[in-house]
Amino acid sequence: MFLFILKRLVQIVPVILGVTLVVFLIMQMVPGDPAVIMAGEGASKETVNELRENLGLNRPLYEQYFSYVGNVFKGDLGNSLKNNQPVLDEIMIRLPITMELAFFSIMITIVLGLIAGIISAVRPYSFSDISVMVVALIGISLPSFWLGLLLMYVFSVKLQWLPVAGWDSTAHIILPAITLGAGGAAIVARMTRSSMLEVVGQDYIRTAKAKGLKGHVIIYKHALRNALIPVITVVGLQFGSLLGGTVLVESVFAINGLGRMIVDAIRTRDIPMVQGGVLVASLVFVFVNLLVDVMYKVFNKRIDLN
Repeated sequence: MFLFILKRLVQIVPVILGVTLVVFLIMQMVPGDPAVIMAGEGASKETVNELRENLGLNRPLYEQYFSYVGNVFKGDLGNSLKNNQPVLDEIMIRLPITMELAFFSIMITIVLGLIAGIISAVRPYSFSDISVMVVALIGISLPSFWLGLLLMYVFSVKLQWLPVAGWDSTAHIILPAITLGAGGAAIVARMTRSSMLEVVGQDYIRTAKAKGLKGHVIIYKHALRNALIPVITVVGLQFGSLLGGTVLVESVFAINGLGRMIVDAIRTRDIPMVQGGVLVASLVFVFVNLLVDVMYKVFNKRIDLN
């Protein structure tokens, strides 16, 4: 296990290089000059040129990239072009908010998805199974921003049960977490159903039934444990989707998290801020995938991680 984790940590290095290169090249193709944006539309050409020189924007692209990568491995993500503040400091303020939102969303994804999937698998092709799968299909199909606006309109504007936007209390978490977790719950429900139906047809399940074990013992102790492996994979992938979904959800609910920070940075062409935000989000996703691989071993001792 230790060697496996060490090997995966070493593999993070090419991931960092790949992410920084892709984001750097994409940001170079975005229209607009960061120096002009910082100096203002009415700034003179001399002021803009001086600003470009101070920021290093007049150097060749490969020099800018290698300089940035070298600073990244030193723990320096650069300064924001907008306010000249360290990018890492801004990320450390925004990241806990996004992680909190992602945590509650993934809990909704797991709990609702597993419950719905088990209900469908226990009574396949019944009314409850069909109903759950129809709801799951709707959940997968609904765009997160549209669902967020719908929930906001119903529960905040009409019923006035929950706050419209912000991130100041527990009540503010409910609607964004549901918005972000609903689609993932639908996917987990479908995967749980499929995996459970495959497992309950195995010989050891029939043997357990023949021994007279109670239905809930067979489902939760024998069937569910072995059916969780593909579900864990889906949950890990959904966490990555949640990090991407926070960009829209945080904008809809006016949450000052990492996703909204990246959106604002793209609008102002704040290249260091965009690169830093995407890099940190990618690293979080990599570590979540590592945790998923370790969970495989926890639920199935026969799996060889090497």
